Amino acid sequence: MKTVIHQASDRGFANHGWLQANHSFSFAQFYDPNKMQFGALRVLNDDVIAPSMGFSTHPHDNMEIITIPLKGTLKHKDSMGNAWQTIEAGEVQVMSAGTGLLHSEMNAKTDEYLSLFQIWVIPNKQNVAPRYDQRFFNAEDRQGRLQTLVTSIDSEEDGLKIHQDAKLSRIDLKANQSFKYHLKSDNHGTYVMVMSGGVTIDDNVLQTRDAIGVTETDNFEIKTNTNTQLLFIEVPM
Repeated sequence: MKTVIHQASDRGFANHGWLQANHSFSFAQFYDPNKMQFGALRVLNDDVIAPSMGFSTHPHDNMEIITIPLKGTLKHKDSMGNAWQTIEAGEVQVMSAGTGLLHSEMNAKTDEYLSLFQIWVIPNKQNVAPRYDQRFFNAEDRQGRLQTLVTSIDSEEDGLKIHQDAKLSRIDLKANQSFKYHLKSDNHGTYVMVMSGGVTIDDNVLQTRDAIGVTETDNFEIKTNTNTQLLFIEVPM
């Protein structure tokens, strides 16, 4: 098994006033040649957005974009005809940019900060028809067991769909629990973000917002040191 550790304190950081952004991988003004991507995972941004602020209309193409609101309410509109739809914490949003689209993402609240993860996955098909979807995921369904959020559009497994042989999932574990994660194939790697809490993976102790990339294995074991929330992003390498 091969691992790469990304400490929370080593992430890129940008203070735009209205936006406080932490970058796990090279993005915008943050550049680290050792943090360009993890397989097909290109971006993992941990953003806090001020009330009524956000990303005004801008273009994307040929990227699978996944947004996970953690606290607060996001609102979205795009050139596909979706007009200011709200996405609450507990929901997940996916967007296949494909041949190209325009979209806006804003904090829907006037008196509350919005916290979210934005994830970009490089697609396995170019110039597909743009598409959008969102879904609510019950927190009770990830207590002690894996909850699938996003899978390949070709997969029969339940979850939101993207154009890549990838899988995003979450689990909430109590202190002093063990959990074994099984990868889809030897050609995949899994990027594990500690959303909160603390775990030990392959003798590496990780705390809130630390991450580890795991490759060259078909499974690995996680041992929790405290109550913990984990996000798994499994992608082709």
